[in-house]
Amino acid sequence: MTAFQLQAEPFSFQIGFDFEHQAIADGFAFIAGVDEVGRGCLAGPVVAAACILDITKPVPKSLNDSKKLTEKQRDEIAAELRETAVAFAVGVVEAEEIDRINILEATKLAMIKAIEALAPAADHILIDALQLKHLRIPQKAIIKGDSISYSIAAASVIAKTYRDDLMKRYDDEFPAYGFAGHKGYGCASHFAAIREHGPCRLHRMTFRGVGDGPSGPGKIDNVLEYKV
Repeated sequence: MTAFQLQAEPFSFQIGFDFEHQAIADGFAFIAGVDEVGRGCLAGPVVAAACILDITKPVPKSLNDSKKLTEKQRDEIAAELRETAVAFAVGVVEAEEIDRINILEATKLAMIKAIEALAPAADHILIDALQLKHLRIPQKAIIKGDSISYSIAAASVIAKTYRDDLMKRYDDEFPAYGFAGHKGYGCASHFAAIREHGPCRLHRMTFRGVGDGPSGPGKIDNVLEYKV
């Protein structure tokens, strides 16, 4: 375990403000949680959010990793966070840029965009799993951070709801692909649409199953695989 990374034992997973309290004890005041969504999608942007919570106030009911929540819960929590958070911001990197720099670097770029858009600015960052080595702000990468840090969980909900809403709007522009349902992830109906209609401008052409990958477009056995 390094100074930049903590991993909780499986039996100790419990969401709370432990990492935020630790950062405050170290002299920091504005601790932002950071998380991303859409990294494994075949289409649409990768989206990151950064969120600073007031740890003296109650968090929204059921706040947790966005993947553990229903759509209704996420929407309700996101609405409350937008009213109560000290600050939050979203960073977006589109498919064309993902293809140009690869998905890992695009994910980091989206996170940096979100962090740099915060007002007030964060003086300490809690990140779900990744390290942003080029960002000159003290940070801690936390494995399964969205399940044990309220700040990272808040960022995960904000990012997820923002991206889901975006993909629903894209569904109006590209109705043949079913983006409102699968949100750009790989599934049988999505691959079938790619085979029938070809990829659209939202698709990540370097991801297997979309462009001219080794298995060709729309190969179902390539769900969620990608090249970096």
